[in-house]
Amino acid sequence: MGLLRDAAAVVQYAKSGPLSGVATPEKWVVDWVTGGLENSAGIRVDQETAMMYAPYFAGVRVISEDVGGLPLLMYERLARGRERAPKHPLYELLHDAPNDMMGALAFRENLTAHCMNWGRGAAYVVTHPRTGVIEELWPLRPDRLHVRARRMGNGRFERWYQYLDDVNGIYSNLAPGEVLFIGGVGDNGLGGHSIIELAANSIGLGLATEHYGAKTFDNNSAPGGVLTHPDIVSDEARKRMRADWENLHRGISRAGLMAILEEGVTWQNIGLPNDANQFLETRKLQVTDMSRWLRLPPHMIGDLDRATFSNIEQQQQDYVSMALASWLTRWEQAIVTQLLLPEERATYFPEHLVDALLRGDTAARYAAYAIGRQWGWLSANDIRERENMNAVDGGDEYLVPLNMVPAGSSSDGGPARSIVRLARRMIGRQPWQARANVSATWAPKIAAADQRVADLEAEEVGKLVDAHLAVDELGDDGGRGRRTIAGFVAGLQSLYADDGPVGELMRSLWLPLFTEFAADVAVQAAEEVGHDDEDLDLSVWARAYVVSQTAYRLASSFGQLRKIAQDAERDQVASEIVARLTRFQEERPETVAQWQGNQFGNAAAREAWKDAGVRSLKWVTQGSKTCPYCKKLDGATTPIEDPFIGKGDAIDGDGDGDGEKLVAKRNTFHPPVHVGCDCQVVPVP
Repeated sequence: MGLLRDAAAVVQYAKSGPLSGVATPEKWVVDWVTGGLENSAGIRVDQETAMMYAPYFAGVRVISEDVGGLPLLMYERLARGRERAPKHPLYELLHDAPNDMMGALAFRENLTAHCMNWGRGAAYVVTHPRTGVIEELWPLRPDRLHVRARRMGNGRFERWYQYLDDVNGIYSNLAPGEVLFIGGVGDNGLGGHSIIELAANSIGLGLATEHYGAKTFDNNSAPGGVLTHPDIVSDEARKRMRADWENLHRGISRAGLMAILEEGVTWQNIGLPNDANQFLETRKLQVTDMSRWLRLPPHMIGDLDRATFSNIEQQQQDYVSMALASWLTRWEQAIVTQLLLPEERATYFPEHLVDALLRGDTAARYAAYAIGRQWGWLSANDIRERENMNAVDGGDEYLVPLNMVPAGSSSDGGPARSIVRLARRMIGRQPWQARANVSATWAPKIAAADQRVADLEAEEVGKLVDAHLAVDELGDDGGRGRRTIAGFVAGLQSLYADDGPVGELMRSLWLPLFTEFAADVAVQAAEEVGHDDEDLDLSVWARAYVVSQTAYRLASSFGQLRKIAQDAERDQVASEIVARLTRFQEERPETVAQWQGNQFGNAAAREAWKDAGVRSLKWVTQGSKTCPYCKKLDGATTPIEDPFIGKGDAIDGDGDGDGEKLVAKRNTFHPPVHVGCDCQVVPVP
């Protein structure tokens, strides 16, 4: 049965319910006579005026747009897991467009807003006349849809609908299969509560506060008052005095005009100023009040008084998992029970994809990816797909740590570990040489990552040079030159801030890289002391290492460029900055790779040995070109918690003490001690 112009349906509807009379008027009659929902503020509140109240409109917009904007997908259940079902007739209607005139976002946003405002949302279901396949969904006006429960012959109740549209002349009875019905809060099967009706007092108070503020400005932002005259004046004179006063002083355009009072007339305030009425406090409280009604974190509708960087992310998680989840579930359950055939429900189901709203920051995501990649449940292409990147050749391979073998294998780690031990015995290498080779394997990856960072620095700093240090902008008056230097330094400070683009890129590249690097070193370090590396997890330590190294790098690069900008001749600043950026790109990646490869490899091994119970370490040099400082340290031992060289201590390269001394700038717990140092530390039995 379609949406037909059926006059008989109107008669039937009139007979099916109580008549509206003077003694028992229907609710719409009361609303029409009284001017809206009753509330203590004396302001008309209905579905139209409530949406003019900013906090309520913002809340409805947040929830309805989020519901509409999330992808709604149809899935098919498999023996284990699920897969998308793009061939199902509902897939395109729910994911792309339910009809030819609106997209899926607009459609679901519309019905969700109807649920919040009227307590119900509904759509007309258009099916193929012969096959019965759903072809279109069209939203219906909830204020024109009347829902009734009807007992069927089998004793069950079903919803039946009457759609009465006087404007377009549409009067129709609709069967259950012709309507997608979504109930709001507190749905009893025929509809839920209208939030506007429940919150009429709160919305009315907010609207009244806005009207009061507007009226205050209309009265020249001043409270009411009286004009007094020492004599008795006639009615006509009083009216003239009032009109003259309002014509001269009422309204924003007349604010500040001087008043001249004659014949002893005086002005006296009788209203309270806004601060005494706590006008601003009332308006702020109303925003918080709306967040309670709508179950929203206050910051999502513009109240940032108690929002911090540390709690907004958690509030966003709470919003998705609590407030938004209930609306998504209403949609999903309505689709299952009303649009899917009973025999389809065991195979197909709808679900919203909320991953986009739950994404953490770059560092947190990459740390999670590193764990999944390291332990074998994520491949490179799995990660790239989650980051909206294309797949790469060979990226579908799943990796597992060397010590992970099927249950029931030998306690010594299984065949893989045995092969590693056998190979080492056959080659006859020292264990620390294997660790050095691990570091050498990771060095090119470190260099490639730093090259990307250096390229980003060159690009972004180059923009700052063009904006602030161009030759034609540096005048001879000195003042303008200083201002452009200051602007350049301010731009550098933002670029190299902890949450700036350089820091974000470094952490996103280094965190997964060094987490896997640490895992490889842990396996080798555990082998050297016969420890079970299953107990060694250096991921937390690696994250702390990356954070500290990123902070050091940001401070170093910023300091170098700022010093050039402040110390160089003004006409040479730009060229010297560009020269330093070129060095960053051409020289630094290899230097960083060599330094970090050795430093991180030794540092990670030391952390692994600490967990394994090693108490002392020994410094070991390698190669025939060992520098005199490293020779001095060769064979030195120290407790694992103590440094080989304390901060400020000096190392004499010559045996007679006449050589140049190397002063340690930090506590040195492991190599390298200088650029180019390839020494290693080993555990002392």
